[in-house]
Amino acid sequence: MDLARISALLEPFLEAPLSESQLDQISTYIDLLLRWNARFNLTAIRDPEQIVPRHFGESLFLARHLFPLTAAPRPRTTVVDLGSGAGFPALPIKIWAPDIRLTMIESNHKKAAFLREVARALTLMDVDVIAGRAESVAHQLASPGPNPPAATPGTVRPAEVVTFRAVENFAQILPLAARFLAPNARLALLITESQQEQLQPIRSLSWRTIHVPESHTGILAIGTTTT
Repeated sequence: MDLARISALLEPFLEAPLSESQLDQISTYIDLLLRWNARFNLTAIRDPEQIVPRHFGESLFLARHLFPLTAAPRPRTTVVDLGSGAGFPALPIKIWAPDIRLTMIESNHKKAAFLREVARALTLMDVDVIAGRAESVAHQLASPGPNPPAATPGTVRPAEVVTFRAVENFAQILPLAARFLAPNARLALLITESQQEQLQPIRSLSWRTIHVPESHTGILAIGTTTT
């Protein structure tokens, strides 16, 4: 897809245009998404004119609120994304903030293979894909501890940021996602206005919500631990 067109479609979601290298990564991602989607269902949205705002725009909107642009170096941040599917919002977050350490948890093995292929094609570093159910991974969470051991593939520790896009069983996934939070962490969700009513103070989360551009009902909800 033409880089200028991608940039134009993303404009409502960003405060400043992406770099050419970031746009090129998104273009490659779209090509892979369309190619894999022809073989098995990754996303019901198949038109790039809709894929860019719906998937990349909303994910980057979340990313810029989690990681505002700054000249100062950011502390190393671990991000865990649950039910990653076709990689949204996780991989656009990584494109936006390449310094994060990203773990994606996806139970569908074909989708997990797609996520690995995108990470390889985009030469994204510090990306781990776990092909398993989030519930099972949660039971095996490593303790953060004062001096945690070095991370190994397949090992998940509580993270500074946990993300997921709203799913049908939102009320059940929400407390599960909170289990992946480290102290002083944030839970970032792309949900609808109707799901906003289900947000609750799990582990003393303080919520703020922001309307997603170009969406009638989309909400970005960010819960911050208060203890």
